[in-house]
Amino acid sequence: MKSLKKKRRIQILIAAAVALVLAVGLIGYGFRDGINLYRSPSQMAENPPEAGEVFRLGGLVEDGSLVRGVSETVTFSVTDGGASVPVRFTGVLPDLFAEGQGMIGTGRMEGETFVASEILAKHDENYMPREVMDSLKDQGVYQEPNS
Repeated sequence: MKSLKKKRRIQILIAAAVALVLAVGLIGYGFRDGINLYRSPSQMAENPPEAGEVFRLGGLVEDGSLVRGVSETVTFSVTDGGASVPVRFTGVLPDLFAEGQGMIGTGRMEGETFVASEILAKHDENYMPREVMDSLKDQGVYQEPNS
């Protein structure tokens, strides 16, 4: 009688382990395109992304670099004070997007240009995304906003 209980307990533990491995596998499969790592321009200069890798690029829109092209195509450069990355975006920019302001873009590299599929900008006069603020502080460029 004891051996039957022991066998049943082992079967339950094996079934639970298989279910756990399956659940972790499904979660990983679901997140494969949903996890976008953040990079600053300086980090990209030190360690370029892999071909086709989708990631988030953040920094300040470089003054004098914003060029509006044909239709909805816009090009500009993003900097963190240490390096600069050219960006191309086709679509409608957020209302508060401007030169000298913080932004984060999601996309991938095509040659030397970051092609953004989504652009996020500040939502009020003093807000800057935390990742952008941290990378600007690391470069010694960040200035506290005037309240």
